[in-house]
Amino acid sequence: MKYKDLSAEQKLKISSLGQLKQAGFQPQSIKDELRANLIEKKKKGENIFEGIWGYEDTVIPDVERAILSRHNINFLGLRGQAKTRMARMMTYLLDEYIPVIDGAPLNDDPLHPISKFARDKVEEKGDETAISWMHRDDRYTEKLATPDVTIADLIGDVDPIKAASLKLPYSDERVIHFGLVPRSHRGIFVINELPDLQARIQVALFNILQEGDIQIRGFKLRMPLDVQFVFTANPEDYTNRGSIVTPLKDRIDSQIITHYPSSIETGKKITEQEAVLANAQKDGVEIYELAKDLIEQIAMEARDSEYVDAKSGVSARLTISAFENLVSACERRMLMSGEAKTSVRVNDFIGVIPAITGKVELVYEGEQEGPGIVANNLVGKAIRSQFINYFPDPEKERKKEEGNPYEPIKEWFEKGNMIDLLFDATEKDYQKELKNIPGLEKLVDKYQKTSHEGFKYFLMEFALFGLAEYSMLSKHQLEQGMQFKDLFTSMFSMPEMGDDE
Repeated sequence: MKYKDLSAEQKLKISSLGQLKQAGFQPQSIKDELRANLIEKKKKGENIFEGIWGYEDTVIPDVERAILSRHNINFLGLRGQAKTRMARMMTYLLDEYIPVIDGAPLNDDPLHPISKFARDKVEEKGDETAISWMHRDDRYTEKLATPDVTIADLIGDVDPIKAASLKLPYSDERVIHFGLVPRSHRGIFVINELPDLQARIQVALFNILQEGDIQIRGFKLRMPLDVQFVFTANPEDYTNRGSIVTPLKDRIDSQIITHYPSSIETGKKITEQEAVLANAQKDGVEIYELAKDLIEQIAMEARDSEYVDAKSGVSARLTISAFENLVSACERRMLMSGEAKTSVRVNDFIGVIPAITGKVELVYEGEQEGPGIVANNLVGKAIRSQFINYFPDPEKERKKEEGNPYEPIKEWFEKGNMIDLLFDATEKDYQKELKNIPGLEKLVDKYQKTSHEGFKYFLMEFALFGLAEYSMLSKHQLEQGMQFKDLFTSMFSMPEMGDDE
């Protein structure tokens, strides 16, 4: 039986260099290992990057091409674009176990040792050299680049304590304490936010990437390190905090551009996959597809907003946090009313505001408006964008002399009527308020026939919010809810201002 045909259980029984040779083991570089396993999985039709949505025709093919080319990779993209997750998932392309010389500091290949410890061990023990097995998960190392990272952290340095305890001169190779990169030999090493690494530290990576060797202090070490490098970077960092020095950029073989979801459907898959909900929330709260669409639409509106810094991007974490907050807003209302189950309301979107304000970087005009106002405006724009997918466009209907489906609703408010939709209203009070508005239920029945009673009331409320966004009604936020009334009545009943104002 060939070595590659051995099961994990059979491999773990091999405990010496002699047994490993008999099994037919041959050294293989990590880049060749990734390539071979990718080829095997592609032939079987397996999905390597399970749970990564929206990259099927863009990023994933680029990554696969880079692996087949044995390239080091740089993921370049804005925040929240799954750059680090893609890097972590590359471990699935590693062999489940690889043999290493037991106790070696650099995960030395038994047939190709590079550290002095491993070379001496093989020379002393020969085929009796002890072998241990390293799992693929232990072959992944990740380092966040920060300005305080030193060459000693990444490459290594002389350890005076080790020299004193072993009574060795500084000229002896054994006094070296190796850094993260040498200890990632035969593994994947990831540096996140590469531009944050100081330029002089980036320079230290030149030799490792090109020649595969390292230099520590005065030692002339020729260590052919075998490392798959993966870097992540945000384009914003090139101007704000630092940049990737040109010679290092030149040595990174493939730079892969990541992006945000191109559609609401893709965004919903990501959000629902990543959102962490308690079982009580899943069982007790019903969230309609339209509400999920609105969450994704908020992110899309933010990415196009003049108040949000486009260079910083709007992370997918915004929609995940917003979805979790929306469910929690429903759950809180359910707990206060003592009801066993509930369904989402448009009013519950007041709960997503804190998830937005902490996730967007505002430009100067946005800062002037204030994060709370910008967040509320984004929710409003999302409602406006989705409204015409469910009801006739108010802009077009406004121009019609007759047959405007919104006229009965508008006329009722013009007579001085108003309603208050309270955030914590019981289901009974909530439905009663909506039913009091003539023409609202008929509007929903005409354009969105649904047998789901709860969704019907959601659409009625959605229609009110939508008409407010199209300036057919006035909407004001109260301390405990939302108030809707006639637009012109609202304008003329504004409080009087003093001379200064």
